[in-house]
Amino acid sequence: MLTTTLLAVDTDFFRDLRRREFARLDRAGVAYLDYTGSALHADSQRRAYDRLLEDGVFGNPHSAHAASTASARVIEAARARIRAMLDAGDEYVVCFTANTSGAVRLVAEAYPFGPDVPLILSADNHNSVNGVREYARRCGAAVEHLPLNRDLMLHDAPQLLARVARPGGLLAYPAQSNFSGVRHPLSLISTAQRLGLRVLVDAAAYLPASSLSLQTHPADFVVLSFYKLFGLPTGLGALVARRDALKGLTRPWFAGGTVDYASVALQRHQLQHGEAAFEDGTPHFLGIAALGSGFELREQIGIDRTHAHVRALTAMLIDGLRTLAHSNGSPLVRVYGPPELSMRGGTVTFNVLSAEGRVLPYEWVETRANAERVFLRGGCFCNPGAAEAAFEFDADALATALDGLRDGFSIPALRSSLRGTAVGALRASVGIANTPADIDRALAVVESFGRQ
Repeated sequence: MLTTTLLAVDTDFFRDLRRREFARLDRAGVAYLDYTGSALHADSQRRAYDRLLEDGVFGNPHSAHAASTASARVIEAARARIRAMLDAGDEYVVCFTANTSGAVRLVAEAYPFGPDVPLILSADNHNSVNGVREYARRCGAAVEHLPLNRDLMLHDAPQLLARVARPGGLLAYPAQSNFSGVRHPLSLISTAQRLGLRVLVDAAAYLPASSLSLQTHPADFVVLSFYKLFGLPTGLGALVARRDALKGLTRPWFAGGTVDYASVALQRHQLQHGEAAFEDGTPHFLGIAALGSGFELREQIGIDRTHAHVRALTAMLIDGLRTLAHSNGSPLVRVYGPPELSMRGGTVTFNVLSAEGRVLPYEWVETRANAERVFLRGGCFCNPGAAEAAFEFDADALATALDGLRDGFSIPALRSSLRGTAVGALRASVGIANTPADIDRALAVVESFGRQ
């Protein structure tokens, strides 16, 4: 009922959007289902960017001439639109980075970790966030993890936080899992802050189809990448930080653009204030200039309409996968994550099973899908914690297997060492360019493994 109702709302709108903005997909015969990997740019964005480059004269914003000030205006306009998208007031600043990973690193390398200032990570995190633990350990900080339950949702997180939190510590978790699509509670932000923690929220997978209000959920740090939102440009992300949280960071170095002055003779420097102290070198000003058309398309479609569309296609995909079966009645697919659609975003991770219930290598499915021009993602998606929970790895067996593969790691070798345990999965993720026909094509590829 949910699928039918929501799909009926805007079918014509999104069919027309695909024809107008993403016609290249049908010309190439492609069903693109990797929106968690990257969004697709729309034709209107490309045309707007072409006009911008054809007519505009943009220079290094650190200069003072007219071309420089043109870049500076574009940059400040983009900061304002990002704050508006996140419902962030003047207490937040926007620091441009190369990507989400770069934004996380800005916080990690400058955070005042120490023996009494811990790092708390959800077990479900992209490796770009998992890597913060190396900075924390170098400073002698404890590293704690919030575990996942069988549905890959955080298990008793408020209670566990109360036990391990220390004033000044940092909690880092994703608003939406890039592995399973699980939406972790934004209410955890205020819970952690009441315990004296700062909170970093990875919003890269969440924002493309959802709104986030920093007035309602005032995270200290939010990280994102714009290719996940708009497809264009790549190589551009942002750290959105509360001013008071940013003041608590101590940069371990300085670079061009971050200082009021630096003296070689005196071996002294003085960092600028606010976001300028965290934007190393020259900002990607031509990439930032491309953001305007992406925001315009997002606003024209409407985030509520986008959310409903993604939710409907996700329901259609999950329903279809769960109904597939072998001739002996055994399920053809194992879907990871919660059964409730309300707890998910537009990402569905699954494995295909044999008639005996054995997990088939995900590479087989990925290869067949690619041959049919159905683009899925295979692997563990740079999220080992969620993968370990989903595949129910035995820690001792995993340690033994990895120790034996130090000189020659590969997925097939790890799979062999773990004696048939699932190592990797398929991920299908939807966005504004998708239609029900894409879901049907993906289901047909999966169904073909039940006819062997």
